[in-house]
Amino acid sequence: MSTTLAPPTRASISDRLERLPLGRTHRHLTLVVGIGLFFDFFDSNLSGTIAKVMQTSFGFGTTELKLVLASAFVGQFVGSIVLGRFADRYGRRAAFMLNLGIYSFFTLLGAFSPTAIWLIATRFLAGVGIGAENALSDSYLAEMLPAKKRGRYIAWAYTVGFCGVPAVGFAALWLAPQTVFGIAGWRVLFVLGALGSAVVWVLRRKLIESPRWLAVQGRDAEADVLVRKMEAEAGIPSAVSAPTPPQGKRPGIGALLSREYRKRTLVLWTFSILSVTAYYGFGTLAPQVMAAKGFGVVASLGYVAISFLGYPIGSLLSVPLMDRFERKTLLAGSAVAMAGFGLGFGYAASVPMLVACGIGYTLVSNVFANASHVFLGEQYPTQIRTTAAGMAYSFSRLSAAAIPFVLFPVLQASGPGALFGVITGCIALMVVVLLGLGDRTTGVEVEQYVRS
Repeated sequence: MSTTLAPPTRASISDRLERLPLGRTHRHLTLVVGIGLFFDFFDSNLSGTIAKVMQTSFGFGTTELKLVLASAFVGQFVGSIVLGRFADRYGRRAAFMLNLGIYSFFTLLGAFSPTAIWLIATRFLAGVGIGAENALSDSYLAEMLPAKKRGRYIAWAYTVGFCGVPAVGFAALWLAPQTVFGIAGWRVLFVLGALGSAVVWVLRRKLIESPRWLAVQGRDAEADVLVRKMEAEAGIPSAVSAPTPPQGKRPGIGALLSREYRKRTLVLWTFSILSVTAYYGFGTLAPQVMAAKGFGVVASLGYVAISFLGYPIGSLLSVPLMDRFERKTLLAGSAVAMAGFGLGFGYAASVPMLVACGIGYTLVSNVFANASHVFLGEQYPTQIRTTAAGMAYSFSRLSAAAIPFVLFPVLQASGPGALFGVITGCIALMVVVLLGLGDRTTGVEVEQYVRS
């Protein structure tokens, strides 16, 4: 009696990626992306942490200080848009290589700045390089990880990344007040950031391209090869890839304001502008707040470094929460906690209270940050995912660049309490928009969510 063999299963690249158990490839790419994020956060907190030291070194005034603090964020605004679009056109891997190469080169150049103008220019150009790091990381991991584990593993990547914040805090505490072989300590910090990111650039050469991106480019055969390797690694039978439907004309930035995505885009842009005021408002101005309370440079760096320990710890605490709670609910709850600790930090009159509120703020702010990174990576189809995420991040970077010009005068005129009062107002508006208009995304496969 003859036996009729069942035809091989046909499934899309997206469906095949979703059915994969978490394996060695997933863990490897999560770690490599996380190490890259380490230098993103190292850089984002570098200028604010050593601003007073650089101000003394160059002898520049308040205006130049604001420009130094803002320049990297303005560069990140440009980089988020340009390199986010580049990633959708030429691939995630190519964009990963380009952004770290630019950042490493100009950060190293910044270490040798002879004037404040040189420093501002190199900080801007380094920011262009690192600007798309978050958008690229969120989009790439959202495309590579199955929905049920997506939040948890992105949180792990950011936990590795957030170690860069206390790293820059303690490195600044150690190096900033002294010279190393006749070189100012703050310059050595720039060299460390440049060389470390160059090492990550080498590691990223082994990252695979996103099969989802390859599929929407019509490169199904290449996507199939990569997914087959992952299926073999997991010990599950390979399916025959169903052809990816033709995608038509490549959508541009204007697609973000089309009827299909308009509400979602406006929510995310509003969220990005307001959330960064709370998040980077602390990291950028905490040393200035300590100085306003009468602490010296070294003491301020020490207390801030201790507070910065909350970044990786808070990120680690978010791991078991990420796929258990709806994203926007977790975002709103952690944001309200940030407001409470921020007001405590602003009005604290004793060192123990300052440090406790500082650590509490950074703990909950990184539960918030991880949820926001996952949330931003889940909103759009693969064709425009990094373009869309890059645009959202560009608004956040522009908002971060405005922080020294908007919040610093509040601190100078009215003190730390008023500063964190303004931040609390931004948080309240953000929570209302998020809960009222934000979409639910937890546990939903990214392409399925987009079609819904």
